Amino acid sequence: SVLRTGPPPMTPELHRAAHDITATLLDAHHVVVLSGAGISTESGIPDFRGPNGLWTKNPGAEKTATLQHYVASRDVRVQAWRNRVDAKFWTAEPNAGHRALVTIERALGDRFGLLITQNIDGLHHAAGSDPARVVEIHGNVREVKCLECAYRAPMAVALDRVRAGDDDPACPECGGILKSATISFGEQLVEADLLRCQQHAQRADVFVTLGTSLGVYPVAALPEIAVRRGASLVVCNAEPTPFDTLASVRSDLPLGTLLPAVADRFGIPDPNSRI
Repeated sequence: SVLRTGPPPMTPELHRAAHDITATLLDAHHVVVLSGAGISTESGIPDFRGPNGLWTKNPGAEKTATLQHYVASRDVRVQAWRNRVDAKFWTAEPNAGHRALVTIERALGDRFGLLITQNIDGLHHAAGSDPARVVEIHGNVREVKCLECAYRAPMAVALDRVRAGDDDPACPECGGILKSATISFGEQLVEADLLRCQQHAQRADVFVTLGTSLGVYPVAALPEIAVRRGASLVVCNAEPTPFDTLASVRSDLPLGTLLPAVADRFGIPDPNSRI
């Protein structure tokens, strides 16, 4: 068989979706993007609630992401540390969707307000998104934190202890429980991050959601805020969302196909141009 390279064929559905999204973005003065697990599935990181999601296949696995269970059960923590050691995001690379979003961000310039991501994998940063415009609203896996004192360290430090046989590593400073610097269910979001996201949602005239089921609050309230203030809503997700009927553009196409088609319509400004 012949391995096909290059962009996927431009189907009528892809052509229409890319055209409508591009037209919406070109009319915008303040764009806010919210990304979820669906943008990283093409990097080999499974989502949570999709047909092949981690929690769909194994509902009990959600306990490792729930603070109450994590604190109460050593078994849950041991499983969570095992999951972290084996996690695919340590070797995952940004996919075509992440990279295309960087192109769109740069093409929009100051009209691109904020990229809010529910993902903890760091792939937006790795793709080249401007760190000053990225809010990791659910934290990240690059660090480990103590739940009882101010201790923080690179995640690699804790993972080395796990690999050496410490299956539930305790805080080296106070003996408290360690976990990734992510926001678990039952844990408060960082107030300053949430406030910043809400302020940008209020200013947005276009709010784009990418690969998120929009079912987890308070993050799911952000498109509500934008729409209430008159923003156009673009919803791109493989599965239905509660916001589909409010969307001016709705697509279920793979983001690794859809976003490059949008980016191609912007093009890359010629740095030698005098215009």
